Amino acid sequence: MNDQNSMPPPCAGLRIGDIAPDFEARSTIGPVRLSAFRKRWLVLFSHPADFTPVCTTEFVALAREAAAFEARDCALMALSVDSLFSHFAWLRMIRDRFGVEVRFPILEDPTLVIGRAFGMVSAQDSDSATVRTTFFIDPEGVIRAMTCYPANLGRSVPEMLRILDGLQAIDAKGALAPANWQPGEPMLRPPSHDLDEVYGAGDMTSWFLREDGGGVRA
Repeated sequence: MNDQNSMPPPCAGLRIGDIAPDFEARSTIGPVRLSAFRKRWLVLFSHPADFTPVCTTEFVALAREAAAFEARDCALMALSVDSLFSHFAWLRMIRDRFGVEVRFPILEDPTLVIGRAFGMVSAQDSDSATVRTTFFIDPEGVIRAMTCYPANLGRSVPEMLRILDGLQAIDAKGALAPANWQPGEPMLRPPSHDLDEVYGAGDMTSWFLREDGGGVRA
């Protein structure tokens, strides 16, 4: 049996609503501290490894949509266990092969300190090749949404943008985003907490299911 004192620290169980743990690390754009990105949105995501097929397609797609994230005042930040020089070589290959430059920072995390702090890998893993975790962090440093994909399934960049749009619209309007919501579509009003309004509603659902500013659209 392994000595408990020699085992790595347990993987953190971060949840929506938690403050994202601060850190400083080397990256492809120089030293980066997470807290320096406060006052704007941040998408922090892990990828299993450089020079892998699915990760390469993700980074090409994200680089091509970088302006869309910037237009939403949102920064991108990636992380893997690979070294800084591996990141540089991979980004050079992406530019030469696909004609796009990845300008957002990619962090190196060879000791898995950041990955474990964010729950991107388990304490027993020797690398981060098991998950593609994404954290949507608001300008106050609060984790507002998370997604987790297996290594063999790439992320959907349109869905990443939709999540960001939904969170920003929720904050701006104090409303709720329904299933399959897209920017420009109606949102929902929070349900009433007043019993008289519940009893006085015109039908069985209008007290809890209604568009922001009108009835629910069929």
